[in-house]
Amino acid sequence: MSGDILRSGSQTSGPLKPPGIDKKSLHLSHLPERHIMKPSTFPRTPGSVDPNNPPWPAFRGYHTYSFANATMGVRLPTILSKAIQDVLMTVNTLSAESLIIDLLGCVKRMEELKAELEGNGVLRYIKDDGEADVALWNKEIAKYFLGKDFMNATWLFAEAYKYRRLRECFTLSQHWADYDVFFRQKCDTFSRSTDAVFELSCRFVEPFMHAAHISEGEKLDAEKLMFHELTQICLWGNSTDLSLLINMTEEQIKSLQSTGGEALAQTEKNILGNHTEQLWDLVKKLKGKTRGGRIDFILDNAGFELYCDCVYADFLVQMGFASQVRFHGKRYPWFVSDVTKKDWEWLLNSMVYGRLFPDVTEIERESLKSLGERWKEYERNGTWIYEQHPYWCTGYTFWDLHSEAPDLFLHLSKSDLVIFKGDLNHRKLTYDCAAPASTPFSVAIGSMASAPGAPPVCSMRTIKSDVVVGLGKNGDEIAANLNKEEDGWKISGKYAVVLLSGGRPGEQVRFA
Repeated sequence: MSGDILRSGSQTSGPLKPPGIDKKSLHLSHLPERHIMKPSTFPRTPGSVDPNNPPWPAFRGYHTYSFANATMGVRLPTILSKAIQDVLMTVNTLSAESLIIDLLGCVKRMEELKAELEGNGVLRYIKDDGEADVALWNKEIAKYFLGKDFMNATWLFAEAYKYRRLRECFTLSQHWADYDVFFRQKCDTFSRSTDAVFELSCRFVEPFMHAAHISEGEKLDAEKLMFHELTQICLWGNSTDLSLLINMTEEQIKSLQSTGGEALAQTEKNILGNHTEQLWDLVKKLKGKTRGGRIDFILDNAGFELYCDCVYADFLVQMGFASQVRFHGKRYPWFVSDVTKKDWEWLLNSMVYGRLFPDVTEIERESLKSLGERWKEYERNGTWIYEQHPYWCTGYTFWDLHSEAPDLFLHLSKSDLVIFKGDLNHRKLTYDCAAPASTPFSVAIGSMASAPGAPPVCSMRTIKSDVVVGLGKNGDEIAANLNKEEDGWKISGKYAVVLLSGGRPGEQVRFA
């Protein structure tokens, strides 16, 4: 304290006052009004949003109330353990010493990754393993996650980073860069989906034809009913997510895959945000185009869900809603069950040539073969196209697609409808943050709705993680009631959303 205020040897009692100022003469009415400082308000302004600071608060592994905590602490180590077991099964089938030693090197790197995950290690840079995405990953780490660990980085980035590190375990090897530690699981789960697979193959083996002598209006009504039912089948096919079905029995899987009309009627009430009618209005207008429009699927899970996606796409082609369907998969194994080119080829070829289902009738087997042959013909003539852009396997959300992958954004802008399947794609669309449930979908997905040229975007997602938006004006109340009445409703897969953003189609795409 200054010597001008407290002189040597002075006696004081009570608070000190500056000399020469009478407390009574301090007129606070001449000062600005007092302001109570509040925490940062949400959503953040677009200029302050970045991968470590989403529009609303991020979910992070140390949040014990969120599914992020269970994922980072339990699910991911379990997934890695099963992946190591898969590789060791392969080691036991090898005879060449060089292959064995090389693959055991992959196992050692996987074990080191698992130890880092369980010990909450700091996120290091991706090693230069020859992949084209190394610079993109390391740029994001350097700018937003330097010094962050698995638990305090955003859940979305930390989880994606773990799968890129898993990829690194194999790309640093000499012989095993294309190894898929999840392939056995994906094949096995589809082979245990017998009832649902043949329920659909027997219904759609023959190209659809309307009943004779019905009016155009009656045809459209019939198509609308089929569209609603197939949209639900495509939606609930997402229930079989392998990363969540670690210990599920075959009977439980069959229950999730039920495609009967009565089951669909019961599940429709669990679609909390349901834009299916608006989706139909958009799709039926595509029929007015020459042979239909272009529809893109951003794929999620391999196996049964991919099979349902193909049934849905087949219907859209047959009805004249789509002249071309583009399927977008992952370049390498990702989030356990996501579709890769290998999974795509395996599904079509196993339908035509495989013997996955030994206990079915010859009629059922032929129905699946015929369906597969029609889909392979779609591929040959360019009606169906499979693609894999590197951006789908990054830690960035789709808010950044416009800036980080302008070529992909421009490509998607030419689509009449882009359907994002599944929970991970939904998390990336919405920045995986704690937005209010009443937040409109078009607001929650940022530039994927607001940027000039943004295509119409639909998210079909069974709810398996914390982010929930698009439930309408009463959405916050709906979510609050479910929080009280049904613990774990956000991760059970019991509820779903079908959400649509109209985008800004037809406008010229611009990049700053």
